Amino acid sequence: MDIDHLRSWIGKTEEASDIVTPRLTASFAATFAPHLAPAAPGEAPLALHWCLAPPTAPMAAIGADGHAAKGEFLPPVPLPRRMWAGGTIETVAPLRVGDTVTRRSTIGDVTMKEGRTGALCFVAVDHEIVSPRGVALRERHNIVYREAAGATLPPAPKAAPEPEDADLIWDVGSSPVFLFRYSAITFNGHRIHYDLPYVTQAEGYDGLVVHGPIQATLLVNIIATLSGGGPIRLDYRGVAPLIAGPAFKVKARRLPDGAIRAWTEGADGRVRMEGVNAAG
Repeated sequence: MDIDHLRSWIGKTEEASDIVTPRLTASFAATFAPHLAPAAPGEAPLALHWCLAPPTAPMAAIGADGHAAKGEFLPPVPLPRRMWAGGTIETVAPLRVGDTVTRRSTIGDVTMKEGRTGALCFVAVDHEIVSPRGVALRERHNIVYREAAGATLPPAPKAAPEPEDADLIWDVGSSPVFLFRYSAITFNGHRIHYDLPYVTQAEGYDGLVVHGPIQATLLVNIIATLSGGGPIRLDYRGVAPLIAGPAFKVKARRLPDGAIRAWTEGADGRVRMEGVNAAG
């Protein structure tokens, strides 16, 4: 892998705009309710920005995994499996229904690591979400690319961990319909979320994979619910894939310094995504 060539994408930028429509807002709320933080009249729900201005590559430009082929805005990482690895999110001001929103994106970094499953390539993308009133949100999105499936997926541990205490717990269903609806409102063609033969045979997972941004959306909203509102300054990461089917838990706990830890747990009690929202 020519890491110097891939790193030549650092600094590459793109812009995309979209409108916070009543229909998108209603579709988002219908997909996630009741697991959303309260919003003032006219304000968009938290994390709706991940549904705005999705890439709309033509069918001829789609890769085997259902994503747009790499090599334009994102670097042409020669590893086949792509996952949402985590990132940081900072809210500045709410989006409102009717806003025209612009996302300004920059490739921030490209790095290589060797993990337990083989080579990993991390691509960090910085986003600034701008409404007619100014910057509404800043985000760093970390994408990880992995080697092909096979003997590379580590076996799951057998011993169930002790459940962590939490101040607020949500039980969330993870049916294929839930995953489909989120894929639809984000125009996400990634086959790991809806194509069972593909995700099990080509990518080696045990079933359909719950989207990273679904989990991140729930983390942001449970934090805002527990805190009673206020700015979000969340640093989060994916720990392991969350497989659809059984209900999973979203948990949040206040820490002694005023920060809030939030995480998702699979039906086996293991953490799948976790993050900490900095104290105000």
